[in-house]
Amino acid sequence: MPTSSYSFLFILLFCFSTAALAGDPFVFYDWTVSYLTASPLGVKQKVIGINGQFPGPILNVTTNWNVVVNVKNGLDEPFLLTWNGIQHRKNSWQDGVLGTNCPIPAGWNWTYQFQVKDQIGSFFYFPSLSFQRAAGGYGGIIINNREVIPVPFGMPDGDIAIFISDWYSKSHKELRQDVEKGINLGVPDGILINGLGPYRIDGAVVPDGITYLKINVEPGKTYRLRVHNVGISTSLNFRIQNHNLLLVETEGSYTVQQNYTNMDVHVGQSYSFLVTMDQNASSDYYIVASPRFVNSSAWGSVTGVAILHYSNSQGPASGPLPDLPNENDPYFSMNQARSIRWNVSAGAARPNPQGSFKYGQITVTDVYVILNRPPELIDGKWRTTLNGISYLPPSTPLTLAQQFNIPGVYKLDFPNKLMNRPPKIDTSLINGTYRGFMEIIFQNNDTTVQSYHLDGFAFFVVGMDFGVWTENSRVTYNKWDGVARCTTQVFPGAWTAILVSLDNAGNWNLRSENLDSWYLGQEVYLNVLNTENDTDEAPLPGNAIYCGLLSSLQTDQAQRVNFSGASSLSDGHRRILVIILIAFLGTFFK
Repeated sequence: MPTSSYSFLFILLFCFSTAALAGDPFVFYDWTVSYLTASPLGVKQKVIGINGQFPGPILNVTTNWNVVVNVKNGLDEPFLLTWNGIQHRKNSWQDGVLGTNCPIPAGWNWTYQFQVKDQIGSFFYFPSLSFQRAAGGYGGIIINNREVIPVPFGMPDGDIAIFISDWYSKSHKELRQDVEKGINLGVPDGILINGLGPYRIDGAVVPDGITYLKINVEPGKTYRLRVHNVGISTSLNFRIQNHNLLLVETEGSYTVQQNYTNMDVHVGQSYSFLVTMDQNASSDYYIVASPRFVNSSAWGSVTGVAILHYSNSQGPASGPLPDLPNENDPYFSMNQARSIRWNVSAGAARPNPQGSFKYGQITVTDVYVILNRPPELIDGKWRTTLNGISYLPPSTPLTLAQQFNIPGVYKLDFPNKLMNRPPKIDTSLINGTYRGFMEIIFQNNDTTVQSYHLDGFAFFVVGMDFGVWTENSRVTYNKWDGVARCTTQVFPGAWTAILVSLDNAGNWNLRSENLDSWYLGQEVYLNVLNTENDTDEAPLPGNAIYCGLLSSLQTDQAQRVNFSGASSLSDGHRRILVIILIAFLGTFFK
């Protein structure tokens, strides 16, 4: 064979091997978002589904995989998905909130592409615009450990996603109009579990014909239950009749393993429990999600109930629902939250133990004490505030304004404490220090539990207490095994303190997860910019949608990407293909 032919074949082999073996796997999803008709509480209404499913499909991936999700917006209004807890390392372009993305217009599609870099755990996605989460559009995210890193518990016999949420028969459009008018959301019409209404334990409360969730299990087996509160504004207590919940993970952190009989899951939070089917199956068992910290008698009938069914069950569930302990006692709930600790000896996304990051020894560079207030009239509109500022999303996303150096879109002047001035509506950002270490104290002046979420990071929950935070409160901080997560609760008349390492360049949304508070302006963006190295952030995506001051750059969608039927290529398959090619070439050279 001529030398040139050998050279060509070796180049071909080299290129093929490089392409096959380099990088992390890709997975492709093709999702159509549309309205569906459902009757979760016995009354027909529109819900938001994905590929005809409500809740939407599970995004099941492994640490460091690249995820490509083509989203077709089949609604009658703009749409974005945000990925609650996914950090999008140095790539806030994919975050799916108004500060980073132009909305996907009705009838258009947009393709998200991001890597689940150095993450494991249980998360969920949901629509981030226009109160749409109140109509559904949510689904689970599972990030599995790589095979080289052991999970700190035995492999469960099954993995079950559970979505709990308050629910209204009003449409999301009607709900957001009420909120704009200053009308309280009031008592929800029900509590859903996986998009379904309650089991009919009380015929006087639950009408006949409601479809409820039944989870089928085998006796003696252990299942991992990933529980997400995807609701609007209600803290929910989750429990299973006669079964313990062994907490093992929350929002990407393995926890010290402790048994609970129940767990308060606040809006936007996610937990993983191991549940062993160790009962005698004399009957089925109730799975319950019920509201917390509500005093009105009208809430008594608002309880979500599903059924745990053993394969050898001898009859339907019976008896009263398992008790809700200390129903209106926030002290019980706060002590429960304090008991959740980081498993410092376990590996997670990386082989080194979680506790090797000694957050308690790092010097704090910035301190923000953030106070909220209930809705109030500002310039004739009902608004909510953080440190006296109600956030106004600009028509041009922050990321695009920075990319094109457009002045006047935002200000880097968010105050580090409540200022002595009237509240105002503004686009004011927190000016974060790249690789700084920030302390944030949330002070809740509202009358309800508020959940706060930070995109782009996992933060350490180091303290919470009732009363007003002072600098002396730091002596109570947990500086060793405070759990790292992305959503924390703040009780009314109380504070919660977090520490966060600002090692992720971009614009990151800090928000109330309570939809009514968020919709009225209780959010801010954390601008983290590395002024010395622009390459610390991903470049502008080639498929970016332009809006606001850059609308003239947007062309009609002449090309739509469709990944239906595409499959991922694992490392194992790549190696097999390389071996086949080598064997073929070896035969060829004989």
